[in-house]
Amino acid sequence: MRIPLTGSWVNDPHFVHLDGGFQPGKIYEIVYEAKDPAVVGTGLAAVRDFLSYLKYDPQATAPVRRVYAVGISQSGRFLRHFLYQDFNADEQGRQVMDGVIAHVAGAGRGSFNHRFAQPSRDAQPLSSIFFPTDVFPYTDLPETDPATGETAGLLDAANKSHMAPKIFFTNTSYEYWGRAASLIHTSADGLKDVAPGENVRVYFLAGLQHFSVPFPPQKAAAGSDLASQQKPNPNPVQWFWRALITDLDQWVKDGTAPPPNTYPRIADSTLVPLSKWAFPKVPGVNAPHEMNLGFRLDFGPQWKAGIISNEPPKVGKAFGVLVPQTDADGNDLGGVRLPELQVPLATYTGWNLRDASIGAPDLRLSFLGSFIPFARTAAEREKSGDIRGCRSLNGTLRANNTWASLQGRP
Repeated sequence: MRIPLTGSWVNDPHFVHLDGGFQPGKIYEIVYEAKDPAVVGTGLAAVRDFLSYLKYDPQATAPVRRVYAVGISQSGRFLRHFLYQDFNADEQGRQVMDGVIAHVAGAGRGSFNHRFAQPSRDAQPLSSIFFPTDVFPYTDLPETDPATGETAGLLDAANKSHMAPKIFFTNTSYEYWGRAASLIHTSADGLKDVAPGENVRVYFLAGLQHFSVPFPPQKAAAGSDLASQQKPNPNPVQWFWRALITDLDQWVKDGTAPPPNTYPRIADSTLVPLSKWAFPKVPGVNAPHEMNLGFRLDFGPQWKAGIISNEPPKVGKAFGVLVPQTDADGNDLGGVRLPELQVPLATYTGWNLRDASIGAPDLRLSFLGSFIPFARTAAEREKSGDIRGCRSLNGTLRANNTWASLQGRP
């Protein structure tokens, strides 16, 4: 929702003053005419050319045989954009990156290569979301948008030039709520599963937030940007990194296929619309009623040439974004699970609601999940009415055969 902003400009053109002040929890957006755009997009070419130099120039200062790229969050979206625009082919038509891990990028690309681009723009629960971040296409292979009839895939150009690398798309629980991650493995309308291509693996790292925090987790101070209703999610990501990097290297170097795709699916009801999400009732815990969506955005007739003529864009129907279903303890199904989820002592979510001190307490907070411990005793459980943790533990403490116990973790 856009609210017209009225007020007075101060002498410094970098600031706006609003008579009466700003309300916490509201989005204020200014749309204005600009001129003389800075040159953007050279970063994509610079990364390509530098890696090509290291890989193919015998006089390179640090010669390499293979190139692996790891991008986290914004840099993960950068890598998706890099591949989408076929920058993995250098000026001599040679492959630059052999392997790519785009982590916690969700379904996004970004404002990396168009006129007046703003590379730091992203899509968060309370931010100006109608920028070219989570835009069609989402799947690596071609998909058809049933609303527009457009058919396209993220790797169309890279596959056509035969320069697509081996790719891991990895996301945590947060990206399914905050970055429309389901769209990378479903149809655009969210009605059916879509399998990735042979050179791609999609892994859902269940029960993690956008970034790991230390244990024991602590809530941020009231009034701070990350003030939340629940403690943040401390589940560690490092064990996944050990497995992912090892598996990617073996795939590229030796041709050893990595573990199969592991993500929630519509077919087995581990991926569902928000209306069918069945989170258990936990005393004192408010559950979310919304998630970030990908929208059909019309930036104007010259958009494919990198020119925006509709600002703000014309906003069409949302795509079919889904979330992982939970088990009886509130932990996500359908993904690769750490022992913390195999034999849980808490609920680990990909969402956390905003503290009332920063406004909009019914909405999610950027980047954070929740750590909601179980009752410590039967008496405590009976008193609170919190039934989590009552399920039988028989058979839950087991090695994850697919991931070889996360490459040797006990």
